[in-house]
Amino acid sequence: MRVNIFNPGHKYRVIYSDPAWQFSNRNTGGSMTSSAEAHYTVTSVADMAALPVAQLADEHCLLVMWWVGAMPQEAIDLCRAWGFRLVNMNGFVWRKLTKAKRIPVFGMGHATRAGFESALIGVRGKLGQLIKDKSVRAVIEAPVGRHSQKPHEFREAIEKLCGDVPR
Repeated sequence: MRVNIFNPGHKYRVIYSDPAWQFSNRNTGGSMTSSAEAHYTVTSVADMAALPVAQLADEHCLLVMWWVGAMPQEAIDLCRAWGFRLVNMNGFVWRKLTKAKRIPVFGMGHATRAGFESALIGVRGKLGQLIKDKSVRAVIEAPVGRHSQKPHEFREAIEKLCGDVPR
């Protein structure tokens, strides 16, 4: 579902975000096509911070936002700019598996090779008003899809965590 963030029509109890982080390096890897910019338009942190995300949020709202390991401070800043307080930098962790053999991915990274991605959890209002099921696990193993595509299991986990609320 697509939402017009400038005229949403109503408020949401969950906002699930995968920002198009802009990196200083354009292309990486042997094929020189593995960067985000090679697949879609990326956005500066300042431009993302200016988006009216706070207007989408209900009085009590959970933000689940994917972030890149090389930009933790920027992720915290963006969470705050959107009107949320950080409650967990690794609220969800995707341990990436290869498509064919379902073995851990040998990922990219600046210092170490990351085979995972993390989504922070931010909250507006009271966290206790949002969590309906405390049995949801943070780490999910799932195969990679197309560039930047996140596994559907995370949407299911968020729905289990918060219930069937506007999201």
